[in-house]
Amino acid sequence: MREVLSRSYFAGPTVEVARSLIGKYLVRENGHGQIAGKIVEVEAYVGSEDKACHASKGRTQRTDVMFGPPGVAYVYLIYGMYHCLNVVTEGEDFPAAILIRAIEIEGRLIDGPGRLCREMGIDRTLNRIDLTQGDALWFEDRGQSVSKKAIGTFPRIGIDYAGEWANKLWRFRMQSETGAGRKTR
Repeated sequence: MREVLSRSYFAGPTVEVARSLIGKYLVRENGHGQIAGKIVEVEAYVGSEDKACHASKGRTQRTDVMFGPPGVAYVYLIYGMYHCLNVVTEGEDFPAAILIRAIEIEGRLIDGPGRLCREMGIDRTLNRIDLTQGDALWFEDRGQSVSKKAIGTFPRIGIDYAGEWANKLWRFRMQSETGAGRKTR
């Protein structure tokens, strides 16, 4: 059974939604067919108080999408060359989002948000699209549950500048069956 994740799914607390995305699928319709990857790593960014969140410096042209409805794509470019996909969470006027960091496609790990976007053909043309419609890009629940023991929690990557916020365990990554972690970079 395949079910497109709804707006109400993404309206929940960001950290809880982030953890629940592990094991769900990211699906891309690219005009030649579909590419689907099982989500194995995500990071949560919660509100303007979170110094690692793009919205910590206020509402700008770039971050405006984070203040919109849940279930919408926030795609941005980093280092002038890598796209990153986020899904907006919680409610309007509260800037929160989840960065999709890694997926598995047919057993092959696509690790890193830039590689993921390149593999799936995600760029800024998909910024602000509604991810709850099942059109060009969406999330699916395929009925496979992941136990809490199989999900590791870690600090987010590359945010040392964020002070106390750098210590939040808001990165979630699927672990191997034995409990040993996959590469966590």
